[in-house]
Amino acid sequence: MSADPQSLPSGVSQSKRPYYRPTTADQRKLLFKVYEETNSPRKACAAAHVGLGTLYYWRPRFEAGGYAALEEVKSHTPHTFANQLPAAIISEVIAARREHPDWGKRRVADELRKAHAWKAVVSASEVRRILIKAGLWPQVSKPAKKVGRAPAMRTRPTRR
Repeated sequence: MSADPQSLPSGVSQSKRPYYRPTTADQRKLLFKVYEETNSPRKACAAAHVGLGTLYYWRPRFEAGGYAALEEVKSHTPHTFANQLPAAIISEVIAARREHPDWGKRRVADELRKAHAWKAVVSASEVRRILIKAGLWPQVSKPAKKVGRAPAMRTRPTRR
């Protein structure tokens, strides 16, 4: 029986898989402590408030390394930043700006492109970010807001 999206209560989405928060090391330890005592996966999962999939996911690590292996959680975050520019390119941008202070961000990006066999090395907006970090980009001050009443809207004169 499939639920109609209109008949679901507010705040409940119709997704294929529910979200389960990551387990804590204490939950995993309790899971395998109860599992060793009872030899029942269902009782162990009920005691630790986790699903059966969690038990089967962590069991090979537990069998290989014991309770100490339950502490280790491998991070899913990348160890490098894929879009980070090499230091050589950043230094080229800064050197080009110091040599030619009148060049703007587009000109610097184009000159680097020309120097690298016409291959796009860095975008104009990235040049600007690099120069702001290096303190070589002029700070633009915004005009102060006017305090007071807003001007009345002008209307077209009516014809008679």
